[in-house]
Amino acid sequence: MSTNTISEFGVDQLVFRNVVGHFASGVTVFTTVVGGELFGTTASAVSSLSMEPPMMLACLNRSSSTHDAVVKAGWFGTNILAEDQGGLAMEVGRKGADKFEGVSVTRSEHGDVPLLNGALAQIVCRVEETPTGGTHTVFFGLVAEASAREGAEPLAYYRGTFGRL
Repeated sequence: MSTNTISEFGVDQLVFRNVVGHFASGVTVFTTVVGGELFGTTASAVSSLSMEPPMMLACLNRSSSTHDAVVKAGWFGTNILAEDQGGLAMEVGRKGADKFEGVSVTRSEHGDVPLLNGALAQIVCRVEETPTGGTHTVFFGLVAEASAREGAEPLAYYRGTFGRL
């Protein structure tokens, strides 16, 4: 059970969570592999960081097993989900093992990263820097591979639910 606390600036955590929930975003699944075991988590804290060189920014909670696996592997995939992949987002976002049971993946050329088949777009990155902020690590990744498919729409996340743009 989470506690409801006030920050040093007087912002209640539940109020903050509600307010930032009003920011609509795309939905991604971060993936990596360590010792042949696949790791992944659903997240919306992702952004392009730089065009020169091509870099991505991805934030993961340090309590996540995927976080630790990305640190160990030094590689991660950002799978931008298509609008029909809400069930996959829920499945991979849960705690526990066997998140990839029945999930079709292809391995990347760089880092052997699992990429979700059917994703709208996929970006494979090598970890370059790992600053921290609060409960999260911010992974700055140098893009090694990038691809997108045409003819599909993105999965969106708004106020705790998945939907369409």
